[in-house]
Amino acid sequence: MTPGPGRPKDGLADWLLIRPEIPWPSWRGARLTSAAPARDGFRNFFLVTRGGRDSEGTSRVLNALETAFVDAEQGRPLTFALMAKWQRAVLGRDLAGFRTTPAFAKGGRERYGLAPDTPAQFEHCLSESAQPDPPLPSRAARAYLDTLFFHPFTDGNARAAVLALAFVLAREGVPLDQLHPLQTTRWANDAEGAADLAVLLGILITAAERWGRQAETTKSRPAKG
Repeated sequence: MTPGPGRPKDGLADWLLIRPEIPWPSWRGARLTSAAPARDGFRNFFLVTRGGRDSEGTSRVLNALETAFVDAEQGRPLTFALMAKWQRAVLGRDLAGFRTTPAFAKGGRERYGLAPDTPAQFEHCLSESAQPDPPLPSRAARAYLDTLFFHPFTDGNARAAVLALAFVLAREGVPLDQLHPLQTTRWANDAEGAADLAVLLGILITAAERWGRQAETTKSRPAKG
């Protein structure tokens, strides 16, 4: 959904308005908490989308991704401080604090406001990623969109959103072997688009689990000859 002409509306305000009303879909996928999460999907995503134009930046974001996976495997809560640690690695900077001015994205077509309680609101939203409801694909999608629309950092928010997504899935041991279908513009006032993202994540998770089971079955079969 594209905003009309003139000064862009406050996308963060739009997101906070629709966020509690999003019709998150049900999901019956398995949670493979005993299995190590697949890293290849996220690594390949960054290699394909960034590797050819920014090898140094790609190396940094892959290092941050590995750190996020380790943090997930240790069962850490998703907090802004944790994300700021990853972001320092992504940007190669000593500091990565919460932005101090309104932010813009999509060529200035979407604006994200800033109020005294915006950092605390973001922290609360991140904490909801560990709650049992809604289902995992929806919580992962919501954490991804929270990061995009709170736009907490002055730079690299799209990368931060993917890292948050990777962390939420990895914390519950759920693999994802491809991310490229997620590459589309997301608007802060699009509740149906948010729910559709959760549906897509559920499909990708289920596909990754199915391929993983098939691979394990193939490896366990005795060699012929």
